[in-house]
Amino acid sequence: MLNRLKAPKGAVKKKTRVGRGEGSGLGKTSGKGHKGQKARTGGSTKLGYEGGQTPLHRRLPKRGFTSKFKKIYNVVNVEKLSVFNKGDVIDRERLIREGIVKNVKGGVKILGDGAITISLTVKADKFTAAAIKKIEAAGGKAEVV
Repeated sequence: MLNRLKAPKGAVKKKTRVGRGEGSGLGKTSGKGHKGQKARTGGSTKLGYEGGQTPLHRRLPKRGFTSKFKKIYNVVNVEKLSVFNKGDVIDRERLIREGIVKNVKGGVKILGDGAITISLTVKADKFTAAAIKKIEAAGGKAEVV
């Protein structure tokens, strides 16, 4: 039944043709308004251009710089380590497996916020002094990898 073939609804979109008479709805100025820079061919300005006024990105002061060698650590508080069992060895892979850390790009740093009561061997890239104190007070070990 080739005579009944029809495109599915929404498949065929009607293109509006500009500049085809005033009755079409987009005639005369073709939706560009009257004269001015944006009505001309190739008439557009650069991003951030403010008509000759000094642009905002040049008016604002420059401050500091960003080091491309900066390491961004994933921080884990000591209290989050209390979900593990006594005597466990905790390293990067174990923290990722348990869902405490999502991805380890710059390393893991253990902070001393909260309390810990079980003895654990924690292997991380960095520790704060308070974290080492709390881990060792609970009978565990803090090893810098």
